[in-house]
Amino acid sequence: MNKNDIKKVLELLYNTYPDAQCELNYSTAFQLLVSTILSAQATDKKVNEVSERLFKKYSTANDFAKLTQEELEVEIKEIGIYKNKSKNILSMSKTLINEYNGEVPSDRDKLMKLSGVGRKTANVVISNVFNIPAIAVDTHVFRVTNRIGLANSSTVEKTEIELMDEIPEEQWIMAHHALIFHGRRTCIARNPKCEICTVKDYCNFYNEKSRV
Repeated sequence: MNKNDIKKVLELLYNTYPDAQCELNYSTAFQLLVSTILSAQATDKKVNEVSERLFKKYSTANDFAKLTQEELEVEIKEIGIYKNKSKNILSMSKTLINEYNGEVPSDRDKLMKLSGVGRKTANVVISNVFNIPAIAVDTHVFRVTNRIGLANSSTVEKTEIELMDEIPEEQWIMAHHALIFHGRRTCIARNPKCEICTVKDYCNFYNEKSRV
């Protein structure tokens, strides 16, 4: 996809989803970090339901560090792979207390050293909380960008690199949110709603399907 087409696709997505933003509910960097860890293989809706109750009881790294794994598991058992997530969240909380005075660092590399925090989660936190340009490539962003042709890669890591090359840095955060909204509302995994898609004229997936 050439530069002009990329620019047009992004403009169309921004116009289609002017309200695109992080859909996880949080009040602090720590809460977003916890919610993002919980969101792996879970919907934002379910995470928000659980976190609303959870954060009323425990809202800081110090609060969580006092819990046993069994106690946290009871709180988040409605969410997939909750045992592993409980273990990681408690370990992460203790590391924040021991190394960062209970505060979430704004550095991606430091975040990625925390238990349960991969590059996607780190990018979500630094972009939404600290306004540091980043493109968090989740399943939606990976699917949408490779379908449209904004990227052409078989891995999340390579997709992120391609998007960082193709999209102006000052648009990384906005593009990330718009692409997620598009993936959740239109370019869904099964039976994408191509008939209502605002970028279908530029989309490799749609054009190939139309030729069949």
